[in-house]
Amino acid sequence: MHDLVPLTPLGGDSAQSETIKGVTISEMPHFAYASMAMRQGRKTGFQRAAKKATGVTPPPPGESASTKTGESMLTVFWTGVEQWIIEASHADYENLAAQLSRTLKENASVTEQNDGWARFDLQGKDCVAVLERLSAADSAAMQTGAVTRTPIEHVSCFLICREPYQHFSVICPRSFAKHLYHSIVMTAKSAL
Repeated sequence: MHDLVPLTPLGGDSAQSETIKGVTISEMPHFAYASMAMRQGRKTGFQRAAKKATGVTPPPPGESASTKTGESMLTVFWTGVEQWIIEASHADYENLAAQLSRTLKENASVTEQNDGWARFDLQGKDCVAVLERLSAADSAAMQTGAVTRTPIEHVSCFLICREPYQHFSVICPRSFAKHLYHSIVMTAKSAL
C-alpha cells in the first residue's frame, strides 16, 4: 500500500508565499479546474445547461464571470472559441468535472483539469509594475474580471484581474510552476 502525500505545484506540503516591498506573491493550490467545450450544434441547450451548471452565463473573449455558492467562489473564464475553464474551491468542488458533466450532459465536453494548472496571485499596490516587466499584456488597463492569455517567460499563461492594480492571478501549466514562480519573484525583486 502506498502512502501518497499531496504536494503543491511548487513541491511543498503547504503553499509558498513571499512579500517583496508590498507585493505578495502566493501559490494558490486549493482550486479545482475543469475545461468545458460546447459541442457542435448545441448552442441553445449549452447556454441553458452551462448557466444551470455554473450559475453564470459563459463569458465572451477576454472576460470571466464569477458566482458565490455558499462560502465558495466559482469562476468561469474564456479560453478559446466555445471553450472555457471553470475554477472553484477544491474543498467544495473536488469532483468539479463530474458535477459539471451531470448537468451539461450532451451539450458540452467536460475534462478534469485538476493538477494540470498552477495559480499564483500577486497582491499589492505595485502588482502592475511587476506584471509590466513579465508580460506584454496591458495589466494597467485591466478591470475586474478581465482575462487574457499571454506569454510569461515563454510560458503561455492566463492573467486574470481580480481587482484593478491590486490583485491579479497568473495561471500556468503545472509543469512550469517552479520556473514561473521564480521568475515572478525575481522580477518583483528587480522592479520594486
